[in-house]
Amino acid sequence: MFVSFEGGDGSGKSTQAALLAQWFESRERDVLLTREPGGTPIGERIRAILLDPDFGEMAPITEMLLYAAARAQLAHEVIAPALAAGKTVISDRWLDSSLVYQGVARGLGRAVAEVNRHATEGLMPDITFLLDVDPVVGLARARHDGTLAAAALSDTPGHDRIEAEGLAWHQAVREGFLALARKHPERIAVIDASGSPDEVHERVIRLYGEHAGDAGRKA
Repeated sequence: MFVSFEGGDGSGKSTQAALLAQWFESRERDVLLTREPGGTPIGERIRAILLDPDFGEMAPITEMLLYAAARAQLAHEVIAPALAAGKTVISDRWLDSSLVYQGVARGLGRAVAEVNRHATEGLMPDITFLLDVDPVVGLARARHDGTLAAAALSDTPGHDRIEAEGLAWHQAVREGFLALARKHPERIAVIDASGSPDEVHERVIRLYGEHAGDAGRKA
């Protein structure tokens, strides 16, 4: 199974991805936890460029192509082999992020889907948890939080290039994600990301159980 977590900055994706991985491991599932951009040596180098606040002049098309390049490497080097080996893969972000951040918020539209059709090698999650939170709350978290996310993925909380965008831009990101969820309700489960990490985790597990049950009935 391939599971992804999506949402705006500070919505708790990294923390919830780590908690779900722990939950699967406690049930003796072979789990791979990854993130993007990143997850490979090449991807991590690209991530450093993408998030560097010194690169504020980066053109939207450059940003889109760099995200796609990191995603292509992650799909080829990590995710596809792990799924072929029977592992459950949990990713902190996947293609939906580019469809929203670059396609909607940056205004690149359909070009994002076309480029990433090649980058993903056709890999799409079986279920995507969209963690929805007011951008005001999310940005406050992103700039002052870390804890489990940092321990799980060696992430450093702070003011990166994406977080530094204005509030209106982040509100456009939120609306873009919600529109995508309305378009793909069979895959994207929207979760209220307000509350404590444990409360949100309980919501994730409940919706995962509902999704797994639906998949079993369809099979």
